[in-house]
Amino acid sequence: MIRLTLLMLENWLRPELSKMFSYVLISSLIVSLLAFIGILFLSVNKNLLEKILFILIAFAAGAMLGNAFFHIMPEALESMEPLMFSILLMTGFALFFVLEKGLYWHHCHKTGKHEEHGHKKNFGILNLIGDGVHNLLDGVLIAVGYIVSIPVGIATTIAVITHEVPQEIGDFGILIYSGFSRKKALLLNFLSALFAVVGAVLGWFILKDAEFVEILLPIVAGSFLYIAASDLIPELSKEEKPGKAFLALVFFVLGLVVLYFATSLLGH
Repeated sequence: MIRLTLLMLENWLRPELSKMFSYVLISSLIVSLLAFIGILFLSVNKNLLEKILFILIAFAAGAMLGNAFFHIMPEALESMEPLMFSILLMTGFALFFVLEKGLYWHHCHKTGKHEEHGHKKNFGILNLIGDGVHNLLDGVLIAVGYIVSIPVGIATTIAVITHEVPQEIGDFGILIYSGFSRKKALLLNFLSALFAVVGAVLGWFILKDAEFVEILLPIVAGSFLYIAASDLIPELSKEEKPGKAFLALVFFVLGLVVLYFATSLLGH
């Protein structure tokens, strides 16, 4: 604790690092505060909520891929050989596959599979643990982005936010389903979300002076590719109605466009 305090003081004494650390803290706090978004949808009927989530997931898929292809991957390819980049990219993809299967991150676990176990309260607690680890890693991803540059950090934060919004709505719903009161569900969901701040701070202080931070970029890109390709897009591909499928395509492309223009506007 003393060492961490000294590192923080040293950080504030270096103006350029102070600015970036402020970005890291603010971004991770914004992500954590998304835990309260679930309460806005308590009075929304099930059909409307499913439509809203469908649009949010489509947009998030585009944003995650946009961040990977427009920000992180070009940055990584500037400093390493294509073969090494490909190996690290697939390492990140495989790593998040293992983590997801071990911690039940996948959204499909949030919409029915838990009913087979018959222990709603236990499932709610399990979901909180998995989501806490998820948020911790989101914080690390945000920190890595800002270590590379402020534009990459902002773009990464945007991508994380687009993914977190539908997830936090789902997490809040799971806690209510598991038998928690609304007040307790909000509190527990927020405490779980605060691990994003923990991950961001730890990631910043551990990695900000590391010489190997560029090696982490393809791994980060691989994580975004995995989340989009195996977690978000499959939810969209289940839709059989042409009109709704077209709507998903529109918001998917919109997510790509927003992240593309974020690249230009941020000067990256």
